[in-house]
Amino acid sequence: MSVRQVIVVVGAVLLLSAAPAAGALSGRHDEVTVDRTGHLFADGTVTLSGTYRCLRGSGPVFVSSSLSQGDRRVSHGVGGTLAHCDGAKHRWTNSETLRGAYTPGRAHVEATLTELSVTDLPLPRFHAVREQGIRLVRD
Repeated sequence: MSVRQVIVVVGAVLLLSAAPAAGALSGRHDEVTVDRTGHLFADGTVTLSGTYRCLRGSGPVFVSSSLSQGDRRVSHGVGGTLAHCDGAKHRWTNSETLRGAYTPGRAHVEATLTELSVTDLPLPRFHAVREQGIRLVRD
């Protein structure tokens, strides 16, 4: 191996090993959270909320959420929010009318921070996923 090849390999190793450390020190990473309480209104509207943080992507990023109660294999999508990816923490709130599908009590939420990459064919890129048990309360 030539001296030039050794320098390139060592440089690459140093660069790759330093990148995670720099990200960890900055405290900036993509994340989504779910509030422990969801709201169920008389007309069947369900409202879920939480926070998110993301860095810039190449395409639009959305916070989507789904809700299940009892059997987790049966869930319903609950709205979607366009995310503002600037590295700061933001609130998200999604609502959907699901008449008769849910009752007050324990439920399960999955929230996903998804980017639609801008290429010839839009493809999803998942930034963060959070699954959490919540309590649905009547409002």
